[in-house]
Amino acid sequence: MPSPLLTHLLQSLHTVAMLVEARDAYTGGHLWRVSQFARLLAEDAGLDEHETARVALGGFMHDFGKVGIPDAILNKPDKLDEAEWAIMQRHPGIGEKMIAQHPLAPLIRGAIAWHHERPDGRGYPYQLSDEAIPVEARIVALADAFDAMTSNRPYRKGMPIAAALAEIERNLGTQFDREWGERLLQLGRAGRLHHIVGHSEPGIPLQNCPSCGPTVALTRRARSGDRAWCPACHGELRVLGRDGDWLLSATGRKLPFQAPVVDEELVGDFSRSISAGLNLRIIEAIGIPI
Repeated sequence: MPSPLLTHLLQSLHTVAMLVEARDAYTGGHLWRVSQFARLLAEDAGLDEHETARVALGGFMHDFGKVGIPDAILNKPDKLDEAEWAIMQRHPGIGEKMIAQHPLAPLIRGAIAWHHERPDGRGYPYQLSDEAIPVEARIVALADAFDAMTSNRPYRKGMPIAAALAEIERNLGTQFDREWGERLLQLGRAGRLHHIVGHSEPGIPLQNCPSCGPTVALTRRARSGDRAWCPACHGELRVLGRDGDWLLSATGRKLPFQAPVVDEELVGDFSRSISAGLNLRIIEAIGIPI
């Protein structure tokens, strides 16, 4: 039976993470997708239920530190210059510091702080290598990179799945952990990642703004006739279609900034699934008061 307090703490984390994600106009659904890729890898490797839940949680929370990155850098519609990239590279350390006092920090610190480390020691922010990088961070690093490769950006289209897998294969042992990377290749080539790529939640494909291209994430509650908003160009959009087979039509109106809306149903479902998987005895043993 999931602990009500644990579920509440998880919901608070997930809500904040989704609000952080909402600041980035180009990565709708990224946290959900990374979490799902990471969960699949953990399950395929036979990790126990507790570790699988912890890996999935880390995937959802890995970009927590982006709350400290300026909007001008986070939403730049082009590649970052050297100075901007140096600032962006601070986000794992920012997240590690910000999460430190949260009761669930021991479960997610590794994924937040070390998901940009590399086996060859050329990652950031700590230049860890090989086995010094915890398993959850190695898994989330792969899931994060694979999602970045297969997602659209204003300055490039996302790669096809096969091309992204080939890129990962070329960098096994240097940028990506070899063991976990080979497992991702097997999953991808077996077609077991297709239902996650290009989606913002189960069964809900991402949509492109017809005016500027960046991705718009609709929720499962979307209905034909609803109005949506592009966080990149601020254009108002009309939702057409049904049952996830959506088309967005530009109304021609520009809207002022719209406050981020958290998909509470998605947060609730995800929090309950993570809570059910976590082992309360292990949590209590590491000093988390649940």
